[in-house]
Amino acid sequence: MNALVALCHFCELHGPRTLFCTEALHPPSPSSHAGAPVPGDRDRDRDGDREGEGLTMRANSSATQRGEMCEPGHRGPDGCRSLPAHQHPRQPQLFSVVRQACVRSLSCEVCPGREGPIFFGDEQHGFVFSHTFFIKDSLARGFQRWYSIVMVAMDRIYLINSWPFLLRHLRLTIQSLQSTALKVFENEQGVCPQRSVRMNSVFSPAVFPHQRSGNAARSLTSLTQHQNLWASLHSSFSWLLKACGCRLTEKLLEGAPTEDTLVLIERQTEQEEEMSCWEGAEGGCSSSQPHQLESELGLDFLCDNDKPTELPGPKFTSLRHLRQVLGPGEFRQLVWHVLMGNQVIWRGADPGLIQSAFTVLKSLLPVGCVRSVPFSAQYEEAYKCNFLGLSPDVPIPTHVSSSEFSVLVDVGPDRSCPMSAAGEEDISSIYQFAISSANTQPTDRGPALLNKLEVALSNENLSVDVVSHCLLCLKEEWMNKVKVLFKFSKVDGRGREDTQKVLALLGATGPGEEDNVRLLKFWMTGLSKTYKSHLMTAARGGERSPSQ
Repeated sequence: MNALVALCHFCELHGPRTLFCTEALHPPSPSSHAGAPVPGDRDRDRDGDREGEGLTMRANSSATQRGEMCEPGHRGPDGCRSLPAHQHPRQPQLFSVVRQACVRSLSCEVCPGREGPIFFGDEQHGFVFSHTFFIKDSLARGFQRWYSIVMVAMDRIYLINSWPFLLRHLRLTIQSLQSTALKVFENEQGVCPQRSVRMNSVFSPAVFPHQRSGNAARSLTSLTQHQNLWASLHSSFSWLLKACGCRLTEKLLEGAPTEDTLVLIERQTEQEEEMSCWEGAEGGCSSSQPHQLESELGLDFLCDNDKPTELPGPKFTSLRHLRQVLGPGEFRQLVWHVLMGNQVIWRGADPGLIQSAFTVLKSLLPVGCVRSVPFSAQYEEAYKCNFLGLSPDVPIPTHVSSSEFSVLVDVGPDRSCPMSAAGEEDISSIYQFAISSANTQPTDRGPALLNKLEVALSNENLSVDVVSHCLLCLKEEWMNKVKVLFKFSKVDGRGREDTQKVLALLGATGPGEEDNVRLLKFWMTGLSKTYKSHLMTAARGGERSPSQ
């Protein structure tokens, strides 16, 4: 990701200062020469700085920094310095951008309560996501110091779309810093309470700056007593840049985005908002959350280990593979229930096999129509999920087994063939499948989508990839019919007679008409909120007064 993260501090004597900076450095081009001067670095070269030492930007501001930064004391680095190799950006242009972002985040750009996220910037100086916060310090004015973490990038849209992600992970880092500094603050106050010392000391305006300068040399390392602070910060910032760059990717779309794409975007946004909503409007957390944060942070900072694991064992690889194992008749019955929106229950001892079956069957539906519980130790109601995987010993409630709106697939071992004699991928020789449902309606007529899909699956001259593209085209065709029906019946509020005419125009009448209509109504529930909102807005905007 073309961005950088910086930790900024408001010094009581010198104002906003950049303490630490992490940026992505790309390897030099083959045409560049080792040690070649970078434009704008002539002063640095004159001072004899080598390539690695020039990261501090001392050439551009060496004299200024000596006069406008705290002098280091016997306790180590002061509040205006960190590691020379990471304190400022490499390029002079970025130095100016980060400097301006630092000043704005700690001075003119504020949020209610002064702590929290803010966004500002422009096309010329870049866009900034900033999170300001306080760190406890027993020697500071008001017993706290003001810091901010800023992420600077030129892509405004990308930065705004990453807001929930950045907010969630930066708060983890900030809360780790604050909790560590709070322990140091309480220990120091227990040894020597500064409030009573200050109340008993004589205040003189003439000596006040000298009193403050003695305390200004405290660094963030001393405030947290974290000896590996900068290494931990660098690790956290590096992960944040990499993760933020990988979570969103640009894709070339031919035409408008599909409904599946819109639904996936909406779900991702909702999940990110739900994960950060526990922090509350004021950034607070419950008593059980700090312990949870510590476990997530690892060594005081974020560590992401949430990676999906693939279960071992045989798997269904495609719809054609599933049809071959179940048989054409059983397969058609199962797919009919999927397309109608009925609850599909698989019960067996192999979670990997059940998950692979759901993966194959879910490709039949729009993303918005899929609610899945891959494997559960108890039955879940149909309103929660239309794909449910159960352990073999889980009983099915009577109202479910007797309902025509559900289908049960029991997966049991094939006792006639030992497991050792069967190949790993030969599912039909390992398991037996029993499909049962209280539905007595014939499934041989429709819906039309199922009939066309079976023609493609039964044609052995068509490869699996071709069948997948055929299914994709069929889904898009029927999703367009769903959109027309939704606009006509739900938005415009037309009657049943007019709706029947529209169904005839859409080719949903005739043989299997009942199944076609039922499919359309079920798929209507999977339309994205974005599309529905767009239609509602367009309908309201299209209304005209009688005078017009």
